[in-house]
Amino acid sequence: MSVSLAKGQKISLEKPGGGQLSVVRMGLGWRAAQPKGFFAKLLSVGQEIDLDASAVLFSQGRPVDVVFFQHLTSNDGSVRHSGDNLVGGAGDQTDDESITVDLTRIAAEVDQIVFTVNSFTGQTFQEVEAAFCRLVDETTGAELARYTLTGGGPYTAQIMAKVQRTPGGWQMAAIGQPASGRTFQDLMPELVKHL
Repeated sequence: MSVSLAKGQKISLEKPGGGQLSVVRMGLGWRAAQPKGFFAKLLSVGQEIDLDASAVLFSQGRPVDVVFFQHLTSNDGSVRHSGDNLVGGAGDQTDDESITVDLTRIAAEVDQIVFTVNSFTGQTFQEVEAAFCRLVDETTGAELARYTLTGGGPYTAQIMAKVQRTPGGWQMAAIGQPASGRTFQDLMPELVKHL
């Protein structure tokens, strides 16, 4: 059963029957908002929106690696990006981009992974519909948690969630912080506030 995450909410990444999850996938889906009004629809040429998912790996507050559309695999091979989707989907709730994390292979010094979404083409989230971020148990395909980008907004990025190492295992926290920036590099000053 999936949990619908609220901003700031945390969930444990422990399997319902006990034991730790080994491989999780952070999925991102979206579609361009449909134009409103008769003339807007008539003159619309189907706007394409390029949202990009990124994962920044941290060790004691310092970024040590990143996975994004130009670096699809982390240096240790534990984090993999599905590749760049330049236009989004039809809003059918499937992942347009995803980042798979093998929690058993993450380098020992990595204690947090922060997931971000950026509008590379510069459109704001007011121009995006049906945008979501979800966490899936890659072994079973079961959706564990979902965070929905609701309400649009005049920003071009979102710090979505983080996965952090705790003494009891890995835990996910929904951050849901709007921001501005076309790439994860633009968000670094904001990212460190959520470590």
